[in-house]
Amino acid sequence: MNLKSLYNSERFLKILFGSGLFIVLCMGGLAYKYIRDLSQSLKMVEHTYDVHDELADLMAILKDAESGKRGFIISNDTTFLEPLINDQEKVGEILDRLEHLTADNVTQQENIKDIKLRIDKSLAIFDKTLSLAQQGKTETAEFKTAFKEGRRNMNNIRFKMDEITAHENELLKQRRNQSSESLSNAPLLVYYVLILSLAILLLTYVQISLNLKDLKIKNEQLETFKESATQSAIVSKHGNWIWYVNEDRFEYSDNLYRLLGEEPGSFDATIEDYMAFVHPEDREKLSKQIHRMFEERDLPYINYRIIQKNGTLKHFKANAKLLTDQEGYSRLLGTTADITDEIENYRLLEEKNAELERNNKELASFNYVASHDLQEPLRKIQTFLSRLEDKELDNLTNSGKTYIERIKTSSIRMRSLIDDLLQYSRTNKSDKAMELYDINELLETAKPDLADVIEEKKATIISDTFPAMKVIPFQIKQLFQNLISNSLKYSKDNVPPVIKITYSKTKASSIEGVKSNKYKSYHTITVEDNGIGFEPQYAEQIFVLFNRLHNKSEYSGTGIGLSICKKIVDNHGGLIFATGQLGKGAIFTVYLPVKISS
Repeated sequence: MNLKSLYNSERFLKILFGSGLFIVLCMGGLAYKYIRDLSQSLKMVEHTYDVHDELADLMAILKDAESGKRGFIISNDTTFLEPLINDQEKVGEILDRLEHLTADNVTQQENIKDIKLRIDKSLAIFDKTLSLAQQGKTETAEFKTAFKEGRRNMNNIRFKMDEITAHENELLKQRRNQSSESLSNAPLLVYYVLILSLAILLLTYVQISLNLKDLKIKNEQLETFKESATQSAIVSKHGNWIWYVNEDRFEYSDNLYRLLGEEPGSFDATIEDYMAFVHPEDREKLSKQIHRMFEERDLPYINYRIIQKNGTLKHFKANAKLLTDQEGYSRLLGTTADITDEIENYRLLEEKNAELERNNKELASFNYVASHDLQEPLRKIQTFLSRLEDKELDNLTNSGKTYIERIKTSSIRMRSLIDDLLQYSRTNKSDKAMELYDINELLETAKPDLADVIEEKKATIISDTFPAMKVIPFQIKQLFQNLISNSLKYSKDNVPPVIKITYSKTKASSIEGVKSNKYKSYHTITVEDNGIGFEPQYAEQIFVLFNRLHNKSEYSGTGIGLSICKKIVDNHGGLIFATGQLGKGAIFTVYLPVKISS
């Protein structure tokens, strides 16, 4: 069947099926509506009859009770009281059934509630008249008044029951009118349904025509996409294959042949012919996976090598996924990719990693040299310089004394520089794993190392209480120590430093510079001082290694302390910012991510 005939047949079937389904649904809907209306009418009639029956039973019981009461008063025979005593429970049951039958009607519920009250009142009057009759007081005014009141109450009960009956009859009349109106509109509804059916048939025809045009365009696009996919497979070096499970037949894409160094279709798409290209050392492994694929209808990722006829070795990676349609027809769709370049790149990466490891070892050796070999000559210089001051200082000229003082200052600076460089190089995240730790303890242990300077400058340190955080403990201690040291170093002359360390929690969305949504919130630590401050344009420069905003003669230091702070915060995946104004102090804000485990 050609494409045009297929389109015509499909259109005819769609129209025929759609029309038949629509008409059946319409007729079924009408039939259902009629049956439902009729059933509802019958239910309403039955409901009214049930209410009438219950009211009749109730009235009969009340009449029997009234007659028994009078018979007892006249004859003083207790047998007349048996109907009243036996039927009291039935009265309650009837009233309960009436309440259930009229549960959806507020008016009827109020009427039944009123009847209940009047029946209770009637029973009370009966008890009173019965007691007077037993005492022989039937001629008294009290008895006559109670007797008359009982008759009036009984009449009121009858009137109220008549109201209930009349209300039910009115509801039945309304529902019958509604049902009759619905049934009378049926022919008009059928006519409208037919008109609507014709309109839908016309729209269906128009839509199918548009679909055929769209299908033609999609087929053209599909051909273009198919060609694009072929070119993509060539560029990305992968080929496709299909195992038709029900037919036990394979199909290879053209580019799979090309990956093997062959022309498309140059050999049959069979396992045996394909295995001829597989490296001898990998054939057994691949054969086992293929055998497993036949049994489990699955092929996980597998790597193997092939050898092209020209002797070129290639590395392949393959996997497949099973697809089964509604009719139970199964196909295993597979992809085979040439990963030779990836393997080569991986080998290069391993070489680079090995080179990096060697460099790290060399750096560790340098740290050892810096911490021992470089500092040893420096210690000797300082030792001999100290001896020179002790023994020969008086014999030196003023120029000599100045030179000695400069040598002494330079050696102290050299030692400080070496110590800071070692500290910076050791500030590495891999030095120690993160752990949940008491930050308050780390802050307190950082203060003793600065005790002399704090006492000398009469500094005051005010701090909040911190929660436990997941951190590298010794690095956070070092962070506090460097930030406090920085505030002490750059304090104003003759003004005692006041350093405030505060804590809060900040949402990630409100922090400028957060690019990742990995963490929803951050621990926020601020260190604020009343020192000399700095110009706002230098807020980023102060974290650069060896960067200083002041001369060596004004303030000591190597320009590494804040760089260490930046590196520590980076190791924790956080951020650090500095704000300040010249002469008004500085504020350092540290954001450390809130880890789930913390």
